[in-house]
Amino acid sequence: MIGAEGILYVEKAFPDLNDLQKSQYAALFPLYEGWNQKINVISRKDIENLYLHHVLHALGIAKFTSFIGGTKILDVGTGGGFPGIPLAIMFPDVQFTMIDGTAKKLKVVNEIANSIGLGNCTTHHIRAEEFRGKFDFVVSRAVTDLRQLVRWGQKLVGENHINAIPNGVLSLKGGNLKNEISSVKPYFYVESQRLDEYFKYDFYKEKKLIYVQI
Repeated sequence: MIGAEGILYVEKAFPDLNDLQKSQYAALFPLYEGWNQKINVISRKDIENLYLHHVLHALGIAKFTSFIGGTKILDVGTGGGFPGIPLAIMFPDVQFTMIDGTAKKLKVVNEIANSIGLGNCTTHHIRAEEFRGKFDFVVSRAVTDLRQLVRWGQKLVGENHINAIPNGVLSLKGGNLKNEISSVKPYFYVESQRLDEYFKYDFYKEKKLIYVQI
C-alpha cells in the first residue's frame, strides 16, 4: 500500500482510533506530499511510503507505552515532525514541544499541525544543547548517538513521574545498537524493544525503540 492508501497500515495497527484521529492521519499524505515539493523533509523517493516508513515508525512509541493527559514531551530534532506529529494525533491530551535546528523544516511542521487542527504542539527553532525546560519524556527518531541523547535528557527530563513508566528518553533507532546501549547501560536502566514485534513488515526487522530511564 503506497501513497494515501498507506493509512490502512495505521488503522490496522491501531484499530481503536476515533474518527477525528483517522481523518487527521489520512490528511498527512496529501499535506506532506505537497509541502515536500517545496521543502524537502522526507526523501522524495520515499514519500509514497509515508505511512509505512514514517508515521507507523513514530507510532512504535505508542505501542511501547501510553501517556496520560498533561504529560509533557520534547521531540528533539523533529525534522518534518517525526515522531511528534503522529504521536500528537494519538495523544491529544499530551503537550508536545518539537525543536529543530533548521527553521524551514519547522515551517512544514507548523503548517501541517495547523492544517489538521493539532492544538497540542509547539515548535522552537533551537538546538537541543541550547534548549531549557523540563519534560516527562524526550523522544527522538534517528537523531544522534544514544549517549548524547541521554546527556540532553539529564538536563531536560523532570523528576515528577506520572506515567506507567518512569520519565526518560525514548529513541527510535536502527541497525546494530550494541555499543551505544553498552555505553549507557552501566549508569541507567535501558530497555530495547524490537519494532518488528509490533509491525510485521520487512522495514522493521532492524528497527528498535530504546527506552532509557532518567
